[in-house]
Amino acid sequence: MKKGVCVVVGVGPGNGAEIARKFAAEGYQVALCARNKQKLETISATIEGSHVYCYDVQKPEDHQNVFDQIREELGPVEVLVYNSGAGEFSNIEQATLEGFQASWEINARGLFLATKQVLPDMKLNKNGNIVVIGATASVKGGPNSAPFSSAKAAQRGLAQSMAKHLGPQKIHVSYVVLDGMVKPSRPMPRYPDEYFMNPAQIADAVYFLTQQPPQAWTFELDLRAFGEKW
Repeated sequence: MKKGVCVVVGVGPGNGAEIARKFAAEGYQVALCARNKQKLETISATIEGSHVYCYDVQKPEDHQNVFDQIREELGPVEVLVYNSGAGEFSNIEQATLEGFQASWEINARGLFLATKQVLPDMKLNKNGNIVVIGATASVKGGPNSAPFSSAKAAQRGLAQSMAKHLGPQKIHVSYVVLDGMVKPSRPMPRYPDEYFMNPAQIADAVYFLTQQPPQAWTFELDLRAFGEKW
């Protein structure tokens, strides 16, 4: 059964690819968005029903241009998964203004601008899901994550504000806190596989959030491997 359009912003070989794969398997048309078109095409070749869009969240003009193209080619967006989450990891003494600014642009401003693009159709259809992939840093700033944790905290605050405003309009906004290390694409012999969070299982949780009935919506979902300290 064909469903609507799912846009995944920030697609790499880990979480982004598995989230896209899950929604495609469930019948969605999936737009894969990231800066590197060649890598996107490699991932897209393994996901039936996926489409590639070169998209730099740090360029404000890309937001409207890409979403206009997605609407024209695929239709209105029903699900937005915002998975862009890079940032500078350093303490306040070592942090640079450029790194601080980039962290904020990717995590907070990028979510703000992407949301602005999908809201008109979601409001018109009185239906939509926006899932933001967050991190432990959004609720617990570490000594060496001054730029990243401040940007993630801003992102979480924005998502919470969006959820409260958009919920009554039948638009579900949720925030996924990834509290642990996601399994890397290359093996790390010092750690057993069960030490890492599995991207495919993270994707299952993200999809679950988008299928909840409006009488029982989750805003914040913490995910961590069973052995993770918290």
